[in-house]
Amino acid sequence: MKFETGMENNTTSPCDSAECAGCKPDPALLDDFKHAIHALGGKWKLEILFLLMNRAIRFGALRRSLDGITQHMLTAQLRELERDGLVLRTVLAEKPLRVEYELTDAAYGLLPAFRELLAWSKTYGARGHAAAREATLGAELT
Repeated sequence: MKFETGMENNTTSPCDSAECAGCKPDPALLDDFKHAIHALGGKWKLEILFLLMNRAIRFGALRRSLDGITQHMLTAQLRELERDGLVLRTVLAEKPLRVEYELTDAAYGLLPAFRELLAWSKTYGARGHAAAREATLGAELT
């Protein structure tokens, strides 16, 4: 079974055959893909992005919303997300000092991909696997 990824047109083809074993994907495309995975990879990054989708949130509220995260880990993950251009950190000169985090336009650009991941998860995630197992088991019993 052959799957289409949408990246087929972004490869360099030294030959005319699409099935050529010697054809390799464009290294620049692979680098872009790695960058995207690195920017989103991390134990808490997706959860942080999810929490920030509706509004700016203060550091303490983020920490309370993420059960089990340490202050050090939250700080590290937020710094990486800020470095990768996905989160904006705003320091408000108030007493006491207030720091808020919000998504950048680049992060909002990921919403279609997040919707696709959610659809995939609903279909093939833990519940999807359980439903498939039940359907297979039910078919075997009849």
